[in-house]
Amino acid sequence: MGVRVHGGSRDVAGRAFPALARVGCLDQVTLHTIDPTNAAVVADALETIRPSWIFNLAAQSSVHRSFERPGETVDGIVRGAVTVLEAIQRTRLDCRFLNASSSECFGDTGDMPANEETTFRPCSPYGVAKAAAHWTVAHHRQTYGLFACSGILFNHESPLRPDHYVTAKVVRGAADIAAGLAETLCLGDIDIQRDWGWAPQYVAAMVAMMNADTPQDLVIATGRLVSLQTFVAMVFEAFGLDWRRHVIAGAYPRRPYDPKIIAANPAMAQVRLGWQAKVDVAGVAARLAAAEQRRRAGHDCWVDMA
Repeated sequence: MGVRVHGGSRDVAGRAFPALARVGCLDQVTLHTIDPTNAAVVADALETIRPSWIFNLAAQSSVHRSFERPGETVDGIVRGAVTVLEAIQRTRLDCRFLNASSSECFGDTGDMPANEETTFRPCSPYGVAKAAAHWTVAHHRQTYGLFACSGILFNHESPLRPDHYVTAKVVRGAADIAAGLAETLCLGDIDIQRDWGWAPQYVAAMVAMMNADTPQDLVIATGRLVSLQTFVAMVFEAFGLDWRRHVIAGAYPRRPYDPKIIAANPAMAQVRLGWQAKVDVAGVAARLAAAEQRRRAGHDCWVDMA
């Protein structure tokens, strides 16, 4: 396709980028040291690269850690989005911009799945920051005519998740138990309900948003809600285990406020983009378990990336 990909990190020289290496594209991405909150650095990068598309995925992305580092979380997410949008204006760059928004903007949805018209009621510093960045993008689109949009991404999983994410903790914990390296896995509240999807398909959704005729903010999700307990059961079953014999629930205190239910209605993405998630939570659990089994056997961890 003749596409050239550039990536930004706050410290290119000091990082090995193992995730890019694992998916086999480290040598295909030109990396730049870019602090997304530094206006001069961002403007210089845009002048140098002159990108046609910009995906703003930078964030302190752990909801749990956002309670410990609220200032850092809000500053990085909100100021980062503002800085890039203003740099696009100042450099008069003709490009399309997509911001990674979040289901955490909605807070607890109860029994009413969230769509593009649902009011934001975030319950964490991370959610507050993502909501502010979301409306910043909408403001620049409406006021300055930029092609700027936000993908309201619900939980999107892959084998690249670090250990502090609950899905990775469950998968690696189950693998340890199956291998005889552990006997139990301690978790917090397993009654929470979320919409878990497969990250590669969400990337396809973001690309579709960039290819659309007009910029629009869309909910990207599977539309299927399950409890963490259900996800745990699926993963443990993939390893031939009964989760009830190994999982200790409620072992950790709840966050200051943790939404019980965050449900999604992604119908508009199908109408506007023709996009629909093909992998639901059962497929996610199976793929993550298979990838972990392959990784521990010394093989490529990527299983059915479609």
